[in-house]
Amino acid sequence: MTGSGTASVTLPTDDQILITREFDAPKQLVYKAFTTPELVKRWWNAKRGEVTVAEIDLRVGGKWRYVMIADNGSEVGFHGEYREIVSNERLVSTEIYEGLPEGVSEEQGGTLNTTTFEEADARTTLTILVQAPSKVARDAIIDSGMESGLQDALDLLEQVAVSLR
Repeated sequence: MTGSGTASVTLPTDDQILITREFDAPKQLVYKAFTTPELVKRWWNAKRGEVTVAEIDLRVGGKWRYVMIADNGSEVGFHGEYREIVSNERLVSTEIYEGLPEGVSEEQGGTLNTTTFEEADARTTLTILVQAPSKVARDAIIDSGMESGLQDALDLLEQVAVSLR
């Protein structure tokens, strides 16, 4: 199964990344796949390993954490906190990569992500605005190769959302 389209990744400002992708599923299914731990385990690996932890406390102030054992045996983890939640519409959360270099604080290395779910004709446009703390941090995220993993993860997210019909 192929995705309905690849994500567009743009850099609207020196410290932002904007990700936009359309899904062939209604927004409540995309939102459910995006916020339900057992469903996150099916797509967050981006075909690069196995998700071993998908913890979601979906409330303002609640924490989330995802961990994957990559195909090469390394552990990859991210965590954050929900700042705003509008069910099926919008999520605002922090995101911190657990492999930050020594001496980089979570404030320096973390991002604030605003995710929106907009529906038209039973199709959903997912938009993720990543607000990095600086241009250096934003560029490091881009240079990490995140885009190819992102594309694969969003293809899987669509497959999971469609499977919920």
